[in-house]
Formats: sequence, structure tokens, C-alpha cells
Amino acid sequence: MDLVNPVELVEITPRLHMLRFSIGQAYLWRDDTELTLIDAGWAGSAPAVESALRGAGIDPTLLRRIVLTHCHRDHVGAAEELADRFGAEILAHALDAPVIRGELPVPEPDLLDWELPLYAHGVRVPEAPPIRVDREVADGEELGFGDGAVVLHAPGHTPGSIAVHLPRHDVLFTGDTVASMPDVMFGVFHVDRAQALASMRRLAGLRPSVLCCGHGEPVTTDTADRLTKAAEQAG
Repeated sequence: MDLVNPVELVEITPRLHMLRFSIGQAYLWRDDTELTLIDAGWAGSAPAVESALRGAGIDPTLLRRIVLTHCHRDHVGAAEELADRFGAEILAHALDAPVIRGELPVPEPDLLDWELPLYAHGVRVPEAPPIRVDREVADGEELGFGDGAVVLHAPGHTPGSIAVHLPRHDVLFTGDTVASMPDVMFGVFHVDRAQALASMRRLAGLRPSVLCCGHGEPVTTDTADRLTKAAEQAG
């Protein structure tokens, strides 16, 4: 199987879709006249992303922004390819932006023993090239889509990891701070596990109805309670 090309588009709500790669995923939010991507998938995958959108009757030329939750290759790889195709702006937290641009190395995770084989599997994802960041964002900043999407700085997975909260739609994008494999759980490969756990607890306090993690299926039932329980168990 080709590791880059398959991209499956899955509807979560009429405004929200998941782009599923063979490792990880990105999310598409649809406003009336524009599109926003939360993360961007792998380097080289822009044609497959475009094809998946067009195949679902979604016009990719409406893409206005790509919000990167953190600097890892499976989340940022196709960002500049997609931005250049459709004139979109790339956003990331100021602490991860230099890594995304290739100015600083990717921070090394503090791996537990059981994470080692999973991490080795993840390196099959193509390396991300240096990618421009057009706008550096900070905690509490409003992003201009989703009727008031807000940045939540969620450090720990990486120093500049963010979540994105859409309070009017009760949707939360967590990046890799949280996973759902198969149920809601503390994410893996954190640079600072204690800091990441504190971030997860902050996110759990939002009690979302729809949870979109960087790895695993979207969560749409008993979401707030499942996230709260996972944060308690992780501690």
C-alpha cells in the first residue's frame, strides 16, 4: 500500500469532515464561503487531498487557512503545497513556528518503553520540508472561522502544541495531546508528559460534544465524560 496517496474524507457533521491518512488525520471545517484545515497531512499528499475534496463535491479553491496544531511531520507535511495551490494562510503557535520553518530541530519526545515500537512505525511518514508560517498565534487568539474559533495553547506534546475550540459548535480539535485509539486516551510521544497532562486536563474542562484528535476516530457520544475520565486516569 502507498503510504502517502490514500486519503479518505469522512463526514462527522455537515460542516466538519475528517481527512484520514494511513497514519493520522486532518480535519476540514466548512463555513458558508470558505474552508479551514486543521492540520495538513503528509508531504506529497496535496493532490490526494484535493482529489478527496473534489470527489465529495467540495471546492478546494475556497481554502483560506491551514491551522497547524504542532510541528510533527504527519501534521504539517502538505501545508505549503496546499497553501500554494489555493492561496491559503498557514497558522501555527509561535513556539513551534521555527521548527515548522526548519529553523530549529524537531524536539525529541520522552518515550516510555511501550511507545518505542509505535514511534519506530511513525517514522515511515515522509520527512516534512521547511514550511512557511504566515501567522504566529497565541493562547486565546480568535482565528476567524467557525463562528469564533479560539486557540488554546496546550504545551507538552511539543512546546507550541495548540488545540482549537469552536465554542458555538461545541467542537474541540486537540492535536496529539489527546488520542482516541480506540477510546479517548492521553496522547503519546510527548516532549514533556507532565505538561501535556496539564494541557489535557485544561481541555477536558471545556466539556466538548465533538472531539477531534490527531490520531483515532472522532468522538461524538458521551464525549465530555469520556474525555474527563481519560484525563483522570492518565494522572
